[in-house]
Amino acid sequence: MTLPPCSSVRALMAVLVVAVVLSAPGCHRAVKPEAGGDRTVEAGVPVDFGAEGRDAPVVSWDFGDGSPAQSGARVAHAFERPGTYAVRALDKGAVLASATLTVVSRPVLRAIPDDAEVALFFPQLRGNVDPLMGFMSQLVGESQVLQTLDAVPLLALVLRDVTGGQARIVDPDEGLGFFSLPRFEGSVVLLGVADTQAAVDAVVKEVQSRGARVVRREPQGTVFLRRDNGMSMVVFPDRGYLYVVVPDAPESESEQEEGTPQQVLAEVGDDGLAAVEEVRARIQGASGSGLSEQPLLTSMRAKVGAGHVHVFARPEGNDASASIQGLWAALTFQDTRADLEGWVVSDRSLFQGGTAPGSELLARAPLGPIAALTVSLPPETLAKLVFGSPGSERRAQTEQRMARQGLDAAGVQGMLGALRGDLSLLAYLDAPAFYRNLLKGERGPEPRGSVLFQAGLVRSEPVLEWLTGVLKSRGQPFEVLKDKGATRLRTRVFEQPVDVTLTADRLTLRGGESLEARAQGGVGEELRQRFGAQGFEPGHLSAMVDMGRVRSELDSPREVPGVPPQQLPVARALVGTLIDQLPPVESLFLDFAPEQGGGRFRMSTVLRSR
Repeated sequence: MTLPPCSSVRALMAVLVVAVVLSAPGCHRAVKPEAGGDRTVEAGVPVDFGAEGRDAPVVSWDFGDGSPAQSGARVAHAFERPGTYAVRALDKGAVLASATLTVVSRPVLRAIPDDAEVALFFPQLRGNVDPLMGFMSQLVGESQVLQTLDAVPLLALVLRDVTGGQARIVDPDEGLGFFSLPRFEGSVVLLGVADTQAAVDAVVKEVQSRGARVVRREPQGTVFLRRDNGMSMVVFPDRGYLYVVVPDAPESESEQEEGTPQQVLAEVGDDGLAAVEEVRARIQGASGSGLSEQPLLTSMRAKVGAGHVHVFARPEGNDASASIQGLWAALTFQDTRADLEGWVVSDRSLFQGGTAPGSELLARAPLGPIAALTVSLPPETLAKLVFGSPGSERRAQTEQRMARQGLDAAGVQGMLGALRGDLSLLAYLDAPAFYRNLLKGERGPEPRGSVLFQAGLVRSEPVLEWLTGVLKSRGQPFEVLKDKGATRLRTRVFEQPVDVTLTADRLTLRGGESLEARAQGGVGEELRQRFGAQGFEPGHLSAMVDMGRVRSELDSPREVPGVPPQQLPVARALVGTLIDQLPPVESLFLDFAPEQGGGRFRMSTVLRSR
């Protein structure tokens, strides 16, 4: 056997000695600290650095955000503000490891627990608060908006810190929201903040100025307060957001003039402290993605575009067994216009998948209505909307209410069963008649105009029986006229003529002033061109109110038969002043239509420019 050269033996022995030394008890290898690599994290959320092993080195961690360095083998740090930060592990000034962290704002949906039942929120303050403020200021006035918002501590903080100039306490790239939780009677407000302690102090000071007092402070920034009604509330920070938990006031609070807050609390048996404690623990103990990846919400978000404000809701308690599983909506604001688009998800076809014909009235009617309503639903669905489902509490309450009003519930149900499912109503203003009545009447300003109503029928007998029964029970004079294939009922309501015509397949009602002078045309098409989408079509519930036309028609008459010329300008000026006191709404449009897997709804409000 040939032996290896002596030099090779010595080299092998040296390797063995080193291996034994490194593996011997009490000896350690030089372990490099773990910075975790470059990555993106969320503001306010603690990030771990280092390792947990026994041989992990203790180093000084510099987070690059101006905060004090931390010493340890494994540390956690939350970056308060978005930005890019260089994190370094240092040993006597030497850099042992480093990583670049891109910090982004924490989405508000991740800060709302995933079991929230209702949530209304701004995705972020920047770019969303101003459009809402602008629209609401035009609707009700800037002073009223500021007064309303200032009543909520977090909103008051937003007004002072964001809309007033450069943000100092509030983080404009994070969100603001309100939500409710199961088993808690109250609401929670949350706001993304850049300076946690300053935000806590500002909100506590604001609440104290309204009569609340601090009952306990905790080192982590949580503050428990008791309001002037004796109920507790809590203010606390969590991962970049500030939360305010406010229980609902007890029902007996409205009777506090008869007793002190302590007497009220004795009646309700709880000051809400345990409830707010539980909510705080639920929020601070929550992990994961919150509402942002909740399956129900994820399925609905794809159906609706982005907005300045969003709303999420799902059935609560006993309502959770209903076919409607949830709702998601987006609100957008632009100058004098607000649009809402939403989606409801259902586990079965809404309206039983049935349809109803379109409106024959809207195909040809007098043009220029000030209001319109169409319903196109299967008759059984229409009955449920009016009465509630058979055997339900709502149906029992509806029948009791009708009985108190002297209406025969069974007769109403029979009448509804005779409907085909398509209903249409158009309302018109008659400005000359309005002024004539205003100047010559004795009861002040009263509406004057006309109403057209039409409903498709599968049979007319139950409807005729119900109508005549109602008129007789109320002692309303009327006459019945028979014509070939039609029956007419004529009466007067509020001193206005009302004419109802019944044929085998249709009920038509005309009430008020004559419309013969108005041009005829396709009102439905005119409304669709104005409001878009497929409103006022078969399968839709659609409605509109046109206050712009009301103003225009009231301002148009320059002479009215029977009214002295010198009186009309005075009347027009008076009416104009009264209308100017109303909210400056130009038009309002609503629409709902079932689709596969749920239904889509829209609402548009347009304001008159001041």
